[in-house]
Amino acid sequence: MKTLKCLSALLCYPTGELRAALGEIAAVLDHEGLLSRADRAAVQRLIDDLADRDLIDAQERYVLLFDRTRSLSLHLFEHVHGESRDRGQAMVDLLRLYEEGGYSPTAGELPDFLPLFLEFAATRAPAAAIDLLAQPAHVLAALRERLAKRKSPYAAVFAALLALGRAKPDAETLARLLAEPEAEPDDLAALDAQWRDEEVTFGPGAADACGRDGLAAKLRQARRPAPGIERRPQGGQTVVTHNQIPIRPGG
Repeated sequence: MKTLKCLSALLCYPTGELRAALGEIAAVLDHEGLLSRADRAAVQRLIDDLADRDLIDAQERYVLLFDRTRSLSLHLFEHVHGESRDRGQAMVDLLRLYEEGGYSPTAGELPDFLPLFLEFAATRAPAAAIDLLAQPAHVLAALRERLAKRKSPYAAVFAALLALGRAKPDAETLARLLAEPEAEPDDLAALDAQWRDEEVTFGPGAADACGRDGLAAKLRQARRPAPGIERRPQGGQTVVTHNQIPIRPGG
């Protein structure tokens, strides 16, 4: 499903390289034809926005949305609640799932980063990819709602992912997630409180009871945001370091 590679790329930090690939991304989406007409048109509006907007402006918008607004974090386990060991275990489970699938992401990005997760799903058979997309449906739905409330064109990507995953989020679970307070990116005191560090545990103590069923349960259950996600600043900008998979229509 190269469509997932395209949607993954659109959720990455805007760069000149991404802008140069926008025409190719649009061609792949048209070639595969997996999105409904409405979803395809909405994604195209994001593609056009990224193509036409000043690059620095696009980068600043991305940082304000996805890096400085915790409720819009693209790290799936930010939206999962539990003790630090539970979060570390979830990371271990997800890394193991990647390894079992023969997928080796670059070490610079955490495994729950949504674009990385989508690239892995894109390497699976269609049925397996759909199952993977369905697991974090409540998180995807919450992100879609929050972005739509901001009238952000990025909401289109999450609407498309929900449609591809064919899963209807549990209403009560989604309501709990949406009820969590959202700090605005210019409210520095609230942001500091939201991002207060908590340890994320890896290693031997976190590796017990690994398994896909446990991963699915962690992804499906909406809970409070989990602190402790590492940032990778470089010149004040977030750097996406996961694998970039070439996108070719019909390839």
